[in-house]
Amino acid sequence: MPYIFVADLPPKDDHDDEARWEIVDGTQRIRTLDRFLNNDLKLCGLEKLKKLNEFKFKDLPLARQRRFNRATLRMIVLTDKADEETRRDLFERINTGSVELNDMEKRRGISPGPFVNLLEELAKYSKFRKLCPFSEALVNKREPEEFVLRFFAYLNNYKNFDRQVNTFLNKYLEEHNHIEINRDIMQNEFEAMLNFVEQYLPNGFSKKEGHVRTPRIRFEAISVGVALALREKSDLIPQSMKWLDSPEFKDYTTSDASNSKPKVIRRIEYVRDQLLN
Repeated sequence: MPYIFVADLPPKDDHDDEARWEIVDGTQRIRTLDRFLNNDLKLCGLEKLKKLNEFKFKDLPLARQRRFNRATLRMIVLTDKADEETRRDLFERINTGSVELNDMEKRRGISPGPFVNLLEELAKYSKFRKLCPFSEALVNKREPEEFVLRFFAYLNNYKNFDRQVNTFLNKYLEEHNHIEINRDIMQNEFEAMLNFVEQYLPNGFSKKEGHVRTPRIRFEAISVGVALALREKSDLIPQSMKWLDSPEFKDYTTSDASNSKPKVIRRIEYVRDQLLN
């Protein structure tokens, strides 16, 4: 059974001494064992121990139950004393040869903290999920959290973007996990952006009604452009939304050069300027 990977959770406050762990990689394994021990699952499809097929845990001989309960789970704990480079290196090594985790899953394991907690909270907003649909598979891969991170990173730093998206997002997340963030301001700005999109974009962030996936660069352009426009004019009422179907917007959000710095700046500011003009 592969290693279970956990990370120390930072204390909630100065009086928090619970020393809690968060399971980063291995949740499904632990939940399966728990369900089996509670007789919610039964063995099936066994090719070597065929006599145990259809057995629940309670059906096993007592000696076998005790032996099962004494089995060792290998676990790696990353403490808050490990620096970012060490965490990232260990995490990459642990996941080599197993199911590869995506970037957001790795960030969550390597850099837990208050900013990551805020991303997870905002990613669960029902309005966000309605306007920016995700398949169940993408939700399980923490794509909603990835989108919220991209919103804040580009909103507050898009002019300093470099071509390496992953490096850009990692740096922003790590910096904001180690400073005191203003949750209220960030939450209010995210909600204001969603309210505007809900009111003026009939399909939300999707290209068409019924789509179950939103392109990342389309979300970035619309969400950040809207938020920048609202910073300049909080009571903004757009004169027209025809630009959503314009060749320019389509080009800015579908081009092969989507991650070049000029393209990032151009598509975000295009949305902002169209809303303000």
